[in-house]
Amino acid sequence: MSIPRNFHASATLLEGRVVLITGASGGFGRALALECARAGASVILSGRNGAKLERVYDEIEKLGAPQPAIAVLDLATAQAGDYDRLAESVGTEFGRLDGLVHAAALLGDRTPLEQYPVPTWCRVLHVNLTAPFILTQVLLPWMRKSQDASIVLVSSSVVKSARPFWGAYAVSKSGLEAMRGLLAQELDREANIRINSINPGPMRTGMRAAAYPAEDPRTVAEPVAVTGPFLYLLSAEGHGLNGQYFDAQ
Repeated sequence: MSIPRNFHASATLLEGRVVLITGASGGFGRALALECARAGASVILSGRNGAKLERVYDEIEKLGAPQPAIAVLDLATAQAGDYDRLAESVGTEFGRLDGLVHAAALLGDRTPLEQYPVPTWCRVLHVNLTAPFILTQVLLPWMRKSQDASIVLVSSSVVKSARPFWGAYAVSKSGLEAMRGLLAQELDREANIRINSINPGPMRTGMRAAAYPAEDPRTVAEPVAVTGPFLYLLSAEGHGLNGQYFDAQ
């Protein structure tokens, strides 16, 4: 089953829904946070830089959208208690969670595995794979309180086939796909929770520029242009879709 790539959200598509987005301070995470707010969601902005999150918060307020919330969390250094406190704050303020998007990620080094720095490897796998696992785990109790909860993983084309020199990034994204498949099956009897992944494709972001420094950024899509499929999966339109991988472009 496919999802519409050019899906356009109405102003009430996510009305009444609470959506947490990691990496919301910039790039694709920021673009998706703004579009979710435009569609009526109460957005929880999560990221490591409080000042940048506050700027996105202000942007959302200027839209006249539902009041957002900020959850500062550095995925690279957060301890167990930090995750628990974030989950507790979500429960205290909203009482449930309807959407969770794992948009935060590190690129790491583009280098052969033989020469890949071990500290960088560990950091990328932690931020891109272990942290989303932990965050999903601690937030699942609040997603169970939602009538229609959706977890969306930001994937990549590197999961489709082995691509040399993509190192820890490729391994971490492939690991997320494995997590998607496992969790979808384990939650199969809970019809109110679904998990899917979307590869947004080439986007005009800082990560893309670091990966392809010679590329003309004008030849790739603005992040906002590929948010449609994510909004679709976060909304009631995506109900019934579970355990699948999609391409946004």
